[in-house]
Amino acid sequence: MKKLLLNLAVVFSIFAVTSCEDDGGSLTINQDIDYGNGGIPAPTTSTLSGFVLNGENKVLDANVVYSLNGPLIVKEGGTLTIPAGTQIIAQNGADVYIAVMQGAKIMAQGTASQPILLTAEDKTPGAWGGLILLGRAPINSGLTATSEIGGFNYGGTDPNDNSGVVEYVKVEYSGGAVDAASENNGFSFYGVGNGTIVNHIESYYGSDDGVEFFGGTVNANNIVLIGNEDDSLDWTEGYSGNITDVYIRHEGTKYDKAIEGDGYNPDLGINVDPVFYSNPTLTNVTIEGLGSATDVQNQEGINVGSYEGVRLREATKATFNNIVVRGFGRAFQIKGNGSEDTSLTSGDHVLNGELAVKGKFEDVTTKVKNASGVEFEESQFINIDENANGTNVNAWARSWASGL
Repeated sequence: MKKLLLNLAVVFSIFAVTSCEDDGGSLTINQDIDYGNGGIPAPTTSTLSGFVLNGENKVLDANVVYSLNGPLIVKEGGTLTIPAGTQIIAQNGADVYIAVMQGAKIMAQGTASQPILLTAEDKTPGAWGGLILLGRAPINSGLTATSEIGGFNYGGTDPNDNSGVVEYVKVEYSGGAVDAASENNGFSFYGVGNGTIVNHIESYYGSDDGVEFFGGTVNANNIVLIGNEDDSLDWTEGYSGNITDVYIRHEGTKYDKAIEGDGYNPDLGINVDPVFYSNPTLTNVTIEGLGSATDVQNQEGINVGSYEGVRLREATKATFNNIVVRGFGRAFQIKGNGSEDTSLTSGDHVLNGELAVKGKFEDVTTKVKNASGVEFEESQFINIDENANGTNVNAWARSWASGL
């Protein structure tokens, strides 16, 4: 590599002589340090890929910088343990990712001062895959389904399923696409249960979604999503967890919605009885666009100034508490379902009180566009709260999340 990344455990001990680069804030070796001649020893490197098998606990070493050169798959009954301060640097390719199967666990336990960094050699969105967890919690596309990447099974009947711990983990430059229908995200949670612990995570400059929930019940808090080129936060297939303290910021000229929510996957339909829709609760959320009048086009060629921060469709339910949306031509759009789908729409959920927003809007031209096909008043959807202050993730994120 042109610039070898230093293990974060060492980096933070010499923070005063290191700097954040414009390539995403990844800390790099200070070139003034004389490694091997009375200075700090250069970090050890090792390649990483393959399988973690049933009954195996693969424990990584925070003093080693790992080069991920292919998929690393944790099989059922296996455990991948990633200590605080570990760095994994992915080689290029959509098939370079970390996947934790049903019945397997990941124990990725970083700290505020020693986060776990999953990044790429090529500091370009879409350079590699990302982190994938698959569980046995309920989904509404059937008892089970298969993931976009890898065709791995997910879904089941256990809302309390436990896939391990993911805390203080930063994913950079993810989102590599196998094809137009198979794209990685920064963090992909497929049918993950609420026995899993997820907190203090960041997706930085991914080419697809920052975090996506495919059904499941997992709760997540303290989430930073910056510069992702598709939706920053996405849910579908009946996801019903609690999402707390979220900071989303659009950057550059390639991005879609800050949040996109679907009650179900229109390609898979609802194949469970009784029928249920996505119904997450989001609390303490700040979404920052580029300004309501910004003359920039997104990846679809649409002027940012007329685009929305949040799109809710396919009959999703959701509750937004203490949300602040700033810098968008349109804050929310409520969409209907596909033209051949005659089931409930998200507009119906507005009327029955199961899709609602409480917060405030700054530099926003239109608060909500109703394209659901169901008439409702803006006041039935939005409860203005001028005291809303969104989230305060900066206190923990500033030391390691880029640009805060």
